[in-house]
Amino acid sequence: MTSTAPAPIPPVLAEVVRSGFVEGHHRGSLVVLAADGTVEHAVGDITTPVFPRSSNKPMQAAAILRAGLDLSGERLALTAASHSGEPFHLDLVRKMLAEQGLAETQLQCPPDLPLDPVEAETYLAAGHGRERVTMNCSGKHTSMLAACVKAGWPTETYLDPAHPLQQLTREVVESAAGEQVASIGTDGCGAPLMALTLPGLARAFRHFVLAPSGTPERRVADAMRAHPEYVAGTRRPDTWLMREVPGTLSKMGAEAVQAVALPDGRALAFKIDDGATRALGPVLSRALELMGVDASVVARIGEAPLLGGGVPVGEIRAAF
Repeated sequence: MTSTAPAPIPPVLAEVVRSGFVEGHHRGSLVVLAADGTVEHAVGDITTPVFPRSSNKPMQAAAILRAGLDLSGERLALTAASHSGEPFHLDLVRKMLAEQGLAETQLQCPPDLPLDPVEAETYLAAGHGRERVTMNCSGKHTSMLAACVKAGWPTETYLDPAHPLQQLTREVVESAAGEQVASIGTDGCGAPLMALTLPGLARAFRHFVLAPSGTPERRVADAMRAHPEYVAGTRRPDTWLMREVPGTLSKMGAEAVQAVALPDGRALAFKIDDGATRALGPVLSRALELMGVDASVVARIGEAPLLGGGVPVGEIRAAF
């Protein structure tokens, strides 16, 4: 009988400190690429593929452009978004549906509340319920449908991994990451989800910021950086970082995934194993410090206070 060695325990990326006592840990893996694309810093296992979740959205948006749908500005940024569900997000999704002659009922993302908790409370207080257009991926789904109409592809099966749009998306993902997709799953919005290693994800973001002007990849990166509030929302770190560090491309994903590229080609990607998004900010802040990003927004992103009795009594802090 052969025995299998236990998998190594991932290192701690962040620790939870309450009243001076460390009460918990968030483990995971992280990679930082130098400007030339080589690995400059690694923490944990960076060779095992992960599902990037919504960090794959820039690649999906580039595939939509390659399918022939001409988008720019806020519309292209919203196509690559996990939007907060603020009124300006929802207004533009509805406008895009109308412009393309599409109905909200054609969206195959699930009905949901706004992603931002403040917006969700406001939405419910106004008497609304879960809707497809309110789901944070509705901009992407709108553009996927519109791309299918433009290319003459079926709209009813646009989320099938075998659909021409999803096959094109896989080609874009693999080309940008410089590696083959390791596995295909189903994302929370229903779209195909393509697994990459963390270096592959970081390379993809690096590829987007360094792509020649006018290419689909560069058009996506430029739109996201010019309109970051449409990529995330007014209370979101992706928006703050792209707004306050010019030229930066940033996109988080569910289950605590983050990818960032700086305009000179330096890039990072990380995954927190337990999926705790509360640790994203502290880990991202520390990784940006390692990359030498000197901006006040870095400290702001890293703020993650713990409350006791309604007042701060501790924090979640990076531990690498």
